[in-house]
Amino acid sequence: MLTALFSAISGLSANGIALSVIGDNVANMNTVGFKSSRIAFGDVLSQTITGIAGNSQVGRGVLVSGITPLFTQGSFETSASALDMAIDGEGFFIVSNGSGRFFTRAGQFTLDKDGKIVNPDGYILQGYLADDSGNITGTIGDIVISTQQAAANPTSQVSFTVNLDARESVPSAAFTLDGNSDGVNDDPANYNFSTQVTVYDSQGNAREVTAYFVKTAVNAWTVHYVHEDPAAPGELTEAGTQDLTFGLNGELTDDNSGTAVSFNFGGGIVSPQDIYFNYGTGTAEGGTGFDGSSQYAAEFSVTNLTQDGYSAGALKNINIEQDGTITGIFTNGQTRVIGQIALAKFAAPTELTKLGRNLYGESYSSGQPIVGAASSGGLGRVLSNTLELSNVDLAEEFIRMISAQRGFQANSRIITTTDDLLQELVNLKR
Repeated sequence: MLTALFSAISGLSANGIALSVIGDNVANMNTVGFKSSRIAFGDVLSQTITGIAGNSQVGRGVLVSGITPLFTQGSFETSASALDMAIDGEGFFIVSNGSGRFFTRAGQFTLDKDGKIVNPDGYILQGYLADDSGNITGTIGDIVISTQQAAANPTSQVSFTVNLDARESVPSAAFTLDGNSDGVNDDPANYNFSTQVTVYDSQGNAREVTAYFVKTAVNAWTVHYVHEDPAAPGELTEAGTQDLTFGLNGELTDDNSGTAVSFNFGGGIVSPQDIYFNYGTGTAEGGTGFDGSSQYAAEFSVTNLTQDGYSAGALKNINIEQDGTITGIFTNGQTRVIGQIALAKFAAPTELTKLGRNLYGESYSSGQPIVGAASSGGLGRVLSNTLELSNVDLAEEFIRMISAQRGFQANSRIITTTDDLLQELVNLKR
């Protein structure tokens, strides 16, 4: 009878632990990235009883053989924040508190005061760092976002696609910057057409350059590049010229684009600043002459005008790709890779040590983490503007709870019944 009593006590203990596991699952049904656990029972070593028919065994109760986390995929919820991320696959985010690294499925991240991506407890998201050119390196560390700046890039190339009206006449006088000779304002004169382009100096300042097109012969033009004189604000200065020639069918034969025009913008700016102006691939360069500028009997037009410079820019937004690449979008219209989120996976993730706060630690049984970029090596893909919800199945937990409750009640009844039997034994003495 005592064996029955002790067996029932073990049943109470086991079912009580089962209710604790179920309670923990239900309590975390709204915890982002939470993984539910499942309890497993095993019978205790049986007692052998020798009888006439041979040996028999009587069970001595139950014990908890293990509590296993279930790493099934949770459902996804969309979010307005790009730093809310979910992993579609087996990987874990890697986070650090400066003294160690930990692993989590919870992707609720924000920026701290230093521009680092952190979880609600301040653990810093780890990833592959990028150099100043946006190239991903093999070094894993803290990814810094808000302090990123896009440095200015001085203009070195300008591409024009224009049509110069073949019906135009050659001006009767040479091109001049002071056409009215009033001594007050520069007034360029004796040109056929003009257009303006904004270029950038070495400090990222915008500079206005005007191209004046002057017809010099039937199929020849000279372009005069003019900008404000740094030594005399408000007045103009000519940086240089460029000759264009065309064929009988209006095709570009030569634009002399291999020769740079040197600009002096003053004000401590790197000078001279060489800029190459390209009008297309002329026949002299092995081209057809029809892929760029032309000289047709049609109105002057500018159909394409681009340049490769830009001002300095501050980070205004980020974009996170499914491979974990974080791209910064800057106020100057430029983009640059800032880093790439690293993920980890384990040979036996169910053997990870639960540390609380949605964190896991590696253990001997889990094996060493396999670290890599998302969307590779079976690590899974990163989904930005998305959160992975808890994988707790409330209906299933209620069923387990009822089963554990009934098991607890039944074992309680065994204890009371055994107690009644023991009481009868005591009463036999009377």
